[in-house]
Amino acid sequence: MTTRTTDGDSLENDSKQPKRKSKKLAPLGILFALVGLLLFAYFVRNAGVFRILDGIKRLGAGFLLLIAISAVRHVVRALAWTKCFEEPYRLRFRDAFAARLMGDALGNIIPFVSMAVAEPSKAMFVRHRVPLIVGLSAIALENIFYSFSVVLFIFSGTVALMLSFPLPPALRYASIGALVITAAFVPVIYLIITKQWRFLSGALAFFGARKYAKSRVEEVLPRARILEDRIYGFYQRNRRLLIPIFALELCFHLAGVLEIYTTLSYISDVIAPTILAAFVLESVNRIINVVFKFIPFRLGVDEGGSGLVSKIVGLSRPVGVTLAIVRKARDLFWTAVGVVLMIRRGLSPVTALTEEEPIVEEAAS
Repeated sequence: MTTRTTDGDSLENDSKQPKRKSKKLAPLGILFALVGLLLFAYFVRNAGVFRILDGIKRLGAGFLLLIAISAVRHVVRALAWTKCFEEPYRLRFRDAFAARLMGDALGNIIPFVSMAVAEPSKAMFVRHRVPLIVGLSAIALENIFYSFSVVLFIFSGTVALMLSFPLPPALRYASIGALVITAAFVPVIYLIITKQWRFLSGALAFFGARKYAKSRVEEVLPRARILEDRIYGFYQRNRRLLIPIFALELCFHLAGVLEIYTTLSYISDVIAPTILAAFVLESVNRIINVVFKFIPFRLGVDEGGSGLVSKIVGLSRPVGVTLAIVRKARDLFWTAVGVVLMIRRGLSPVTALTEEEPIVEEAAS
């Protein structure tokens, strides 16, 4: 079977192993999607269907404003990606922006393996502009900066939640756990980068030495070392860019706070929202995105989490559930845009769904 890439190349799927993996993952993805749908139905029914519809009706044309604000989030991360390239390679913003939308679309509509597909596919979508290994190292760098910003944002949001609002014991213990995990994450990643630990190539060498898929390890190991060299070399040669890139990642989160505050201003008819409430809700949204990435569109989980936290910060549970539903509508909009861009590139979304493993295989090679 042949999959058409963005630069007209054909990827031949000669191995039957990827298809077996796909068949094994498909039931698991369907199971999580069904569980998400059941949770979604439960939380919507519990919050009140008519109250949610009333909130959506109040939003109305304000949804266009939310789309504009959410566009800022895609813009700043695309800009951050373009700054992660080194001479002689450069990536135009328009190409980075389109690749980001297409990659995120794949990640949203492919159950359970979104992280394995979404990020490598972005480099695949710009391989007609820059070599694949260059695009992969740049997207890996951008994700490192983004991960740092996520950790900082979750930590500060959790602190704000614990200090500003009374919490039930279960949520307080969960918040303490989140603080411990995020606090431990930063020094570990800092040491990996500054000490240039070769954890990727080291792990591959470990498995190769023990004859686990030795031939495959010998093939991939040199590329893993090249990828690590490019990532660590960027840190050494471009320290002046570290703060601007990190600032762009922080703008992603600030735009998220603004988006939630704007949404609440429309849908909350009794209690006026605050920036603090929007900040806490966005930090909770980041946690949900990280922990429940394997559930398509975070069905059910987002509604439950947003409903619970909305009640804690002084709003109502129906407002939180409505907020989560509006976020899904926003994600569906950008997913549709990404699919349209894929079609314009000559890619079939159906083929992309059934052939996600060859994309990852080609990206790894």
